[in-house]
Amino acid sequence: MRMFAASIGTETNTFSPIPTALESFHESFYAAPGQHPDDAKLCTAPLWVARRRAAAEGWTLVEGSCSFAEPAGLVSRAAYETLRDEVLGQLRAAMPLDAVVLGLHGAMVADGYDDCEGDLIARVREIVGAQVPIGVELDPHCHMTQKRVAHATLIVCFKEFPHTDFVARGEEVVELTLQAARGRIKPVMSLCDCRMIGSFPTTMQPMRGFVDRISALEGHDGVLSVSIAHCFPYADVPEMGARILVVTDNQRAQGDRLARALADEFFAMRGKTQPDFHTPDEAIDIALQGGGPVVVADPSDNPGGGAPGDSTVILRRLIERGVTGAALAPIWDPMAVRLCFMAGCGAQLRLRFGGKTAPTSGQPIDALVTVRKLVREATQTFVDAKMPLGDSAAIEFDGIEVVLITKRNQALGSDLLTAMGVGIADKTIVVVKSTNHFHAAFAPFARRILYCDSGGPIPRDHRMVPYTRLQRPIWPLDEDARPVMLG
Repeated sequence: MRMFAASIGTETNTFSPIPTALESFHESFYAAPGQHPDDAKLCTAPLWVARRRAAAEGWTLVEGSCSFAEPAGLVSRAAYETLRDEVLGQLRAAMPLDAVVLGLHGAMVADGYDDCEGDLIARVREIVGAQVPIGVELDPHCHMTQKRVAHATLIVCFKEFPHTDFVARGEEVVELTLQAARGRIKPVMSLCDCRMIGSFPTTMQPMRGFVDRISALEGHDGVLSVSIAHCFPYADVPEMGARILVVTDNQRAQGDRLARALADEFFAMRGKTQPDFHTPDEAIDIALQGGGPVVVADPSDNPGGGAPGDSTVILRRLIERGVTGAALAPIWDPMAVRLCFMAGCGAQLRLRFGGKTAPTSGQPIDALVTVRKLVREATQTFVDAKMPLGDSAAIEFDGIEVVLITKRNQALGSDLLTAMGVGIADKTIVVVKSTNHFHAAFAPFARRILYCDSGGPIPRDHRMVPYTRLQRPIWPLDEDARPVMLG
């Protein structure tokens, strides 16, 4: 058995003002063939799992390069083509092969390429031929395009949001791909377009029950895998939208029926799956009722969705209302971090920070701050993966603590704060820039979790996103939208 594994990933917000260049990938995560560290990253689990399986079972894994860029705006044509051609060259050199597994995000858009993953998978298929199985792992915030379904053998999405199961789904992809290569299964994919846009956290109902139910279907009656492609709402590409993908063992008709039935059930949940969003003042009012830390998520400025992560809107209201016992993290401001390092730990300085990138970022904060802690090349933990934050500074002023970072990232692990010397349990309010990936790490500390729309660059009402290229009709832009079987 000879398997090839590689990874390219990012989530492209086509409305973001922050371009994605080749250096964006190298700055966030890049591993040359054979140089991947011994822990799984969000989009590299198939390679990490395959490495362990190959070592334990005595077959050959050929490792390609792996790269990931923090979500931002359009990927440059040169960046995508360079990374793609690098992987394809490694694939050609590895031939002949019995199987290929790819760890991709699924929402990469580059200059000239609406569907980067579909383009990559099609080119891999052209090289390996029709008989070699290609297994793909995708983030559920992907565009499940017909092109990638046509050229892959099987595709599996993470089921959880927050994505705590990326290793488990990597194990699933590798196992099913090995079974296909050994002739034990013949995967067939059925795809239904739900014709809707939405946000679908699995930490709350009805999504929690829906995910549990589709998981229970797998391994019975020929059903190999069921995936929910939630969609990534901040990409203006034709095939953006939620879809259901069912993989069966050579049972097309059964897979089609199941995909359609699940799509109808999923569509019936529209408008019921995302939490209520409070204004900044409403969230602060609730937190001030006392009784322990209230964690407030600000998805509208989530770097994980391509936002800058430098909005000051909620922070300014905390300052104006004289709230103390508050913490906020992270704010992306490399210049402010540099000034903190120049001043030194324990120093006081008049610092301007935040509010730099977009009109929706608000105005910068000007404050006399104390530098509480400085960390070179800081990280935070997401599941078992270390995520880079770059040089980071914890500052304090007027009873408020803020973590400033150099490498743009969303709030994922509680050590984003605690490793910087910022407590959580003793706070009245903790504001995190994230949509839902913070939940697993912060929920144990929280008296209550709230979601806030601070008017940042990622609107929570998808009717406010200025789409021009979507296939219509689609809910909530069009009330007459209904699920449609594809292919």
